[in-house]
Amino acid sequence: MSRNRSFKVFAISILSFALSVFSSQVVFAQHEHEGHAEATHEHGKTEEFNPGQTILHHVADEHQWHLATIGESHFAIPLPVILYTPTRGLNIYSSNAFYHGSGEHDGFHLHHEHFTSEDGSHVYDFSITKNVMSLIISVLLLITIFSIVKGGYAKRQGKAPKGLQSALEPFIIFIRDEVAKNYIGEKHYRRFLPYLLTVFFFIWINNLLGLLPGAANVTGNIAVTLTLAVLTFIVVNFNGRKAYWTHIFAMPGVPKWMLIVMTPVEIVGMMMKPFSLMVRLFANVTAGHIILLSLLSLIFIFKSAALSVIVGPFTVFMTMIELLVAVLQAYIFTVLTASYIGAAVEEHHHDDHH
Repeated sequence: MSRNRSFKVFAISILSFALSVFSSQVVFAQHEHEGHAEATHEHGKTEEFNPGQTILHHVADEHQWHLATIGESHFAIPLPVILYTPTRGLNIYSSNAFYHGSGEHDGFHLHHEHFTSEDGSHVYDFSITKNVMSLIISVLLLITIFSIVKGGYAKRQGKAPKGLQSALEPFIIFIRDEVAKNYIGEKHYRRFLPYLLTVFFFIWINNLLGLLPGAANVTGNIAVTLTLAVLTFIVVNFNGRKAYWTHIFAMPGVPKWMLIVMTPVEIVGMMMKPFSLMVRLFANVTAGHIILLSLLSLIFIFKSAALSVIVGPFTVFMTMIELLVAVLQAYIFTVLTASYIGAAVEEHHHDDHH
């Protein structure tokens, strides 16, 4: 496969990821921002610092991109709220209309990041939320980066790589040689290499973006990891060869009566593979964010600036660990995906049983 063709397939794969994850966000988006206007005061008294609410606010999605809270001022980037009801049709607003005030606007009410309509009709939420916006940014960033890399290969054919090309080439070659070839095999790896590269860099770049202050927790959203797992499940099973399905429904060498027990077990095992992919990525990324925020919350819980002398360096250390985890989780997801694909396309040869 030529580099130009590989890049086109890679770019199409990234856009497919964007559309798939955006669709899942519409169905599965779960948010927790409860409105800063009514959270800061109650009967004229300032609320105590709530670490649980602060942490959940960071790891969950919302209809605005909240950046910081200074005193009673809240700095946020408004995002488009796109709502559809069978009775009123399509309605588009700015998220500012719901976050500044009582959470009600034009017959719609926002509560715990879920919209309801005054007339009781079901509300379909197609809004560009914080996670979706971050997803769009990461996709554009990936396409830009690999457009530069593609241009570098075109201009420097036969020469040593430099710049971004030089920085990313070791990762591309590593995924090709140590993951794709190793787990799928020389015969079939080229067909699946663009998908594996897309999975690896998509997860890695979103893990890194999620570590930035005020950033969205995309790969810590169960809807995103579910979509990635479902895409892998489709790729694996749509490319499964006869031997793959035979081992699930009619395992060679197993007595026929045992198939009554073994076949359901194999089917459950087949379904557990994408489930494990979904939960592993979601749990590890979310746990890392929670640990970091919990450490920082200790300073505000104990109201001690002196504690920052201890917590600060340890938080920096944990951030360094998270940078490692960011690439490690992308690698693990890619390796498991490649191993599942390899098992599906492998050609088995069985000796006759005497």
